[in-house]
This record gives sequence, structure tokens and C-alpha cells, in this order.
Amino acid sequence: MPEAPEHHTRGSAKPRLSVTVFSDYICPFCYVGDARLDKLRDSYQLDVDWCFFEIHPDNPAEGKPVEELGYPPEQWQRMMANLEQMARDDGLRLATRTFTTNSHSALLLAEATRRLAPEAFDGLHKRLFEAYFAESQNIGDRNVLQKVAAECGIAEDVVEQAWNDPVYEQRLRDQSWRAAQIGVRGVPAFLFGRHMVAGAVPAETLFGVAETVLKEAASEEGEA
Repeated sequence: MPEAPEHHTRGSAKPRLSVTVFSDYICPFCYVGDARLDKLRDSYQLDVDWCFFEIHPDNPAEGKPVEELGYPPEQWQRMMANLEQMARDDGLRLATRTFTTNSHSALLLAEATRRLAPEAFDGLHKRLFEAYFAESQNIGDRNVLQKVAAECGIAEDVVEQAWNDPVYEQRLRDQSWRAAQIGVRGVPAFLFGRHMVAGAVPAETLFGVAETVLKEAASEEGEA
């Protein structure tokens, strides 16, 4: 784990840092990227704007074998070996991946929870990743999602609104449009001010960009 920047001393106020994160709950590298972003919380007061990005909208909700994603076997093995090493480095549980699913209902649930029960969002956010990647639960299945929501203390009416109120479908469309407008082609992606960081990069990289953004902001304030 990277050390916090030296000038953020114990007991000092944490500087506020805003970041927009483009992510999907069935993206394994988003699972890793989320854990690495969390390491910044010891040094910064993070304001995270989640922008959900559906990577496999054509996947069936009942799931399908990972072999049907179309990766050549050797490439898939290399990707999974890399992912497993990253998970070990970050202390993340990771089950063997045998299936993929559709994340749309999970993204709707997350978006509605952000708006209607924000105090429960962080718990749901982590739990969706864990359920899928650590426990091999199918988070495309709404019955599974209802159980996950209940575990996180999310009221049934919030779940119902997530899947029945068209405002949340529109929010996902708006987020997809926003990603396209700024050139996001894959996830995870982290937007710090004017600086875009793509992929599950080391936490040290995120720290470096964070410091650059704060220095630029301080310089602009000094010139004002």
C-alpha cells in the first residue's frame, strides 16, 4: 500500500478531492480499481461522483459462460492471472470466474440508492462487488439483488423504484452519454479535474494525479 503524501500530517485536515469514477459491477478491474481508490481516503476527503458504465448490455440476466465472451483461451488465462495477482496485492477475495451476467438491474439499484438512501450506498457498492467476484452470486438476478439490498438495509420501496421509475433508466442513459462525450471507452476510469486515468492503475498513480490536481488548484487560486 502506498504511503500518504508526506505533507498530509497526522491530525491535519484532509484536503478535499473530487473524482468522477466510471465503473461497472461486473468489471473485475473496477473491483480492483475501487479498492485502490479507497487508499486515497486516508489522505483526502474524497467526493466521488459515480458514473455507471454498462460494459456488456447484451449479456442475459441469467448469465452465460465466460467462454462466450469471445476471448481466445490464452488471452483469457493471461487476463485472469493478472487479475488474480492484483487481487492478492490488494487483499481482495476472488472466486474463479465461470460466468458473466448483465449488470443493468444492479446499476439501477445503485443509482436509486445513491439518490433515495445515500447512507446505504457505500455498503451496497462494496457488497455488489463482493457478491459477484468473491461469492460468485449472479447479480443480474433480481432475486439475488433483493437479498443484497436487504443485507444493506435498503428498503423494499427503494428497490421497487429503482426498477420501475423511468428516471433511473434515464440517469443511466445520461451517464452513458457523458462517458461518450469525454471519450471514455472502458472502465474503470477516474477523472480528476482535467486529468483522466484509465484502468486499474496502482494506487501510487492515483496519489500522484491527486497531488497534481491539488497543486494546480492551489496555483490557480494564487493567480486569482
